[in-house]
Order: sequence, then structure tokens, then C-alpha cells
Amino acid sequence: MTVTQPSQSASSGSRFPGTLPARLADELTAAGLEPDAVLAMILGALAEDLPDGGLDATSVATIPAEQQGTAGFNAREPGVVAGLGLAEAVFAVVMGDEVRVTDRLPDGTRVAAGDRVMTVSGPVRGLLTAERTALNFASHLSGVATATSRWVEALEGTAARVLDTRKTLPGWRALQKYAVRCGGGVNHRFSLVDMAMVKDNHVVAAGGVVPALEAVRSAFPGLPVEVEVTDLDELVALLDAGCDRILLDNMDAATMTEAVRLRDERADGRRVELEASGGLTLDRAREVAATGVDYISVGALTHSVTVFDLGMDLT
Repeated sequence: MTVTQPSQSASSGSRFPGTLPARLADELTAAGLEPDAVLAMILGALAEDLPDGGLDATSVATIPAEQQGTAGFNAREPGVVAGLGLAEAVFAVVMGDEVRVTDRLPDGTRVAAGDRVMTVSGPVRGLLTAERTALNFASHLSGVATATSRWVEALEGTAARVLDTRKTLPGWRALQKYAVRCGGGVNHRFSLVDMAMVKDNHVVAAGGVVPALEAVRSAFPGLPVEVEVTDLDELVALLDAGCDRILLDNMDAATMTEAVRLRDERADGRRVELEASGGLTLDRAREVAATGVDYISVGALTHSVTVFDLGMDLT
């Protein structure tokens, strides 16, 4: 550890500034994230470690307040990083202008095991207080980006693109969908209001796929609509009704291939998008893409992601 003279005593462990620098707020906005919402998440996460304004007891007891140091964020496996800006924001919230971050790689960068992805310098107590929260954000989001990138690689050379879903961690949707974009994937709808998606239970309640489609169009003219089908008869009925986006639920490759043929035959020049969904695995990616579908939706990108192995090491 490199020890230098202290700059301030604000990072003794008892309090932290709790604000985002304008530069980081602008960066989050440009990434499609809401700075105030991100700040609230960071403060909530920090409150889990420091409830009621408590101290980082271990760091306060073992590290002099004046001790300064530098730590490297290092990838311990190959993958795609995301959330490094949020990690920097955690340190800024904890230490304010006492922290200095350098060498931060852009989110979406592919890294190898051992690569340095970010360097953080400042009071050691502050570095260690913020460490786990910063790693939790960056490791989880890098895991989402890495998982997405594997699907993107598997689909390379085909016309199909990988989609995320609404199967996200409560409160983390915007961040997880951002990480999907970092990995090269495409976002599906963000909420129940920006697109109507007619699923099996809606179909039952409405009395069929076409009545459900017509009900949405009547209630919300102009709202994009996607309808789920489980067989080719439902598909044909929707094509004849002018549906522009159809989800093929749990179909095998042969049935999806036939669905694409029917779409091409009956669409009359309209752009009708087909999305494959339901139990799809990475080893089937190219088989499904070869059917000619436009999208492959994968809930596991967000609901079953394995965190990426990042570490922070003091030097």
C-alpha cells in the first residue's frame, strides 16, 4: 500500500457526502439512466452496510484516518464489463472529492482475466467502506452484460437478435436493461404501458387471440401490440387480422420454420416481426435463429445471471 499525506478527514467512516458529481450525473443520463434513481439505489445499498449512520467498525479500528491508498478493480475472468460508472459513483457518494478514479474502461468493453478495469485512490477507510457496494453493482451488471454477449456471439451472422424481458430484479430493471445493451442485446418493453403484450391468460380472458388483439387496439389506438401464440392456427389468424408482432411460445424449430414461411407468405408486404420465446438455451441459439425469427427473448439474461468475478485489490 502506498501511504501519503491526508487530504481531508471526511472519510473517517462516520459520514459521507451523499451526492453525485455533475460529470457522473451527465454520464448516467447519456446512458439512459436516471441519476436521482441511481443515487437513491446507492444510498439504500450503503444504508444496508451503515444503518442509522453507523461506522465501518473494522476499517475505523484497523486503519488510521489519515492513511491514503490506491486500489485496482481487476477482472478475474474474461467477459464484458458494465456498471463501472456506478461503481465510481459509489466512491464519489462515500468520499466526495477525496476520491480519484482513473483508467476506467468504458462499459461494454470486453476484458480478459487479469485486466485492470478501474483504479481508485483516496483515504483507505473510504475505499474499504465503499468496496462491497461498488463491487455489487459492477459485478452484477457485468454478469448481465457478459451473459448477453454470449448470445450475441452465438447469433453472429444471423438476422436474429437477443432480447431481454421484464423478468428483472425488483428495482433493478433500468440497470439490468442497461447492462443488456452493454452486452450487445436489445431491450424489450420496459413496462406495462409502453407496449401491450397479450399472453395466454389474456387470450383466455378475451376469448381468443384475435378478440384480444382487437380489444387492445380499441382501448389504446396506436399502442404497439404483441400477441403470444402456441400454434400455427393462432398465428395465421393474427396474420390475417394484421398483427405486426407475434411471439412464438415454446415451439420447436420445425414449427418456427413453418411460422416464418407462413409469415412471409401471408404478410402481403407488411413488416411482421416474429419473436421466439420459452425455455431457450444458448446451445440452441443458432438452431432457433436459423428458422428466420427476428428476435429471441431470454429471461435468464436478468433473472438467472451469474455475477462477474471482479475484485478490488489495494496496492
